Amino acid sequence: MGWKTDYRSFYYEGAPEPDDPLLNPQETVLLTIDIQNIYMQLADDPVQRTRWSPFIKRMREIVIPTVQKLQTGFRAHGMDVLHARIACLLDDGRDRSLSQKKPGWNYLLLPKDEPSSQIVPELSPQPGEVVVTKTTDSALTGTNLRLILQNMGVKNVVMTGIFTDQCVSSTVRSLADESFNVIVIEDGCAAGTEQLHRRELEIINMIYCQVMSSDELLEILAI
Repeated sequence: MGWKTDYRSFYYEGAPEPDDPLLNPQETVLLTIDIQNIYMQLADDPVQRTRWSPFIKRMREIVIPTVQKLQTGFRAHGMDVLHARIACLLDDGRDRSLSQKKPGWNYLLLPKDEPSSQIVPELSPQPGEVVVTKTTDSALTGTNLRLILQNMGVKNVVMTGIFTDQCVSSTVRSLADESFNVIVIEDGCAAGTEQLHRRELEIINMIYCQVMSSDELLEILAI
């Protein structure tokens, strides 16, 4: 068991095992998507507490510590750490994409300066790190991140964040379409349920990205 054989969909059941990726530190960045205060408050509502408690538990016990570990490792070795968050630039949210204006779960009115839209304190960007604010799911579509990565000479993007089946997946697909090599860290992501998380990893693995654990990535990077 390991990243070379795990998270295989129907399409890749018999495919050969991939080679270890070649990750030049100067061409490899860590990008974290949407780990913001508002999502850590989902279980505060007594009506929603039971539904969201498993997600909050995974975030506190697995995802946030994993992302902290990766950020520390990347920074210690002079590798770039990037951040993306979802927020609107106008207080009334007119600048949001249609997917963020529809009623229901995806409806988000997060003015950029509100406390709820900020990145959680445990993962706060350090001075000089790139932070992009997006008004749609994909961090590539919703910002100038593509240009930033190209200007930095980036070829490999290590992805963490939430939600696996929404903004993480959208960003992964956008990056893959632009010919970036993408690695998604399984223990650095979460969806609303474990089933949604795992299923989305199976869908995107081996075509849009490679899915692996944080320990497997750190072993490949030797950091």
